Amino acid sequence: MKTVALYCRVSTSKQTNENQLPELRAFAERQGWTVVKEYVDTITGSGKRKREAFDDMMDAASRHEFDLLLFWKLDRFSRAGVRQTLVYLTKLDGWNVGWRSFQEQWFDSCGPFKDAVISIMATLAEQERVSISQRTIAGLKRARREGKTLGRPTADVDMRQVAKRRAKGESLRAIAADMCGSPALLCKRLAA
Repeated sequence: MKTVALYCRVSTSKQTNENQLPELRAFAERQGWTVVKEYVDTITGSGKRKREAFDDMMDAASRHEFDLLLFWKLDRFSRAGVRQTLVYLTKLDGWNVGWRSFQEQWFDSCGPFKDAVISIMATLAEQERVSISQRTIAGLKRARREGKTLGRPTADVDMRQVAKRRAKGESLRAIAADMCGSPALLCKRLAA
């Protein structure tokens, strides 16, 4: 009997994994597999933030705590781009841990075309990440055209007060905490 780990990811806290997990559990049960652990992340898949459950899952895979990793779709597993996705899947292969996509039945480490499918699907996942980024940039441009102010509100900082406190030996971090909350803002103002 195979032992299986499930991996689920949603991008925001407004979404839920509850449409993924029950189906993955049922699929594993129909296959006669034992689910030993479920790893769930609520975080963007852009690769810019740490995915704690994903990292825990990869650590467990390296210790061969399960035989197969089952995930909903490749874009739920990784959108980090072709190279990084291939690194993850190659690591699983190297640890003798199989992997399978529930939604993409052809995306299976045991299939005869796995290498070709991996390249194509990883490229598609990366392209979706790029498309999301482009939509975000377009939305920010539209907001600027409409006159909306983006970013942190500007803070009035009395630079003479900053200079006096610095002369007394206070750190920029301590001064920023009291005056504006941003050491980077103070550094920028001091450099100007």
